[in-house]
Amino acid sequence: MQTKIVTLEQGLEEAVRLIKSGEVVAFPTETVYGLGANAFDPNAVRKIFEAKGRPMDNPLIAHIADISWIDRLAVDISDNARAVIEAFMPGPITVILKRSKEVPDEVTAGLDTVGIRFPKHSVAREFIKACGVPLSAPSANTSTKISPTSAQHVFDDMQGRIPLILQGGECEVGIESTIVDMTVDVPTILRPGAITADMLVQVLGKVKNFDGKIIVAKAPGMKYKHYAPSCEMVVATSEEIASYEYGRQFGIGNNPVIIAKNDFLQGLDDPDFFHFIRLGSSDEDAMRNIYRAMHEAQEKYNYIICQDFGEEGIGASIMNRVNKASGGKRI
Repeated sequence: MQTKIVTLEQGLEEAVRLIKSGEVVAFPTETVYGLGANAFDPNAVRKIFEAKGRPMDNPLIAHIADISWIDRLAVDISDNARAVIEAFMPGPITVILKRSKEVPDEVTAGLDTVGIRFPKHSVAREFIKACGVPLSAPSANTSTKISPTSAQHVFDDMQGRIPLILQGGECEVGIESTIVDMTVDVPTILRPGAITADMLVQVLGKVKNFDGKIIVAKAPGMKYKHYAPSCEMVVATSEEIASYEYGRQFGIGNNPVIIAKNDFLQGLDDPDFFHFIRLGSSDEDAMRNIYRAMHEAQEKYNYIICQDFGEEGIGASIMNRVNKASGGKRI
């Protein structure tokens, strides 16, 4: 199979034809690029799992082009859920709701709930609208690998596995959507993202973070290793520790790199000695650039040292990805 990258103008008709014939297409969203298939076609959805090498017990998110589509996918939608939908959609959030009978088991991993997202990205919305059906879509990468934030990332990882990639530029948010379970007594964040707990509290009054043992994953990214580069990656808790570890790895013949925000890099002992990839000045910059930096790092270096972004707000959302990518290795 040959994989093509096309713009929306060049490839919309072909992309819609592929979806309607039961195939998969990669497309941009504001979070990461997704690999979409008709959410109402079980055979098409299975092709997502085949292309990614993804376990079938890892549920998918259904992407919609209009709020009204939610009623085809979900039932018993609470007032709290509708408040979240009104406040944050379209945008980088996924709500877990009770599924309708139209949603096949392949999308939900057999659960009685379904994740629904209304992306903000104009290409995603126009594409999904033209398809006329919700698209189930995880990130457009092979299972456990770094999520893609550009069409080239998708191509480098999945060429030969999928027929078409819709080009939509660099992703504005840069990490996957916040997932909030609205089927429980206290709305629960299953995966942190750009919509933080503090933002949800303003709408809901109270939320909690999931911190229990995972038996059955209700949402993507909960049960398996994710976002991992092809080389070893560790988290450094300070500039001094990052400097020391860099020198140690360099001394044993490795080719290390430090991924961090500007202020962290300025705190290194001898900036001219280090290879580094800048993430920008703010947590929002770091969130947007973290996957791009990880892609670049695995191509050029063989050992990644990443800054610790903390446990609050956007920093905690970034660390959710970094901790999974590093396998929890901290120095």
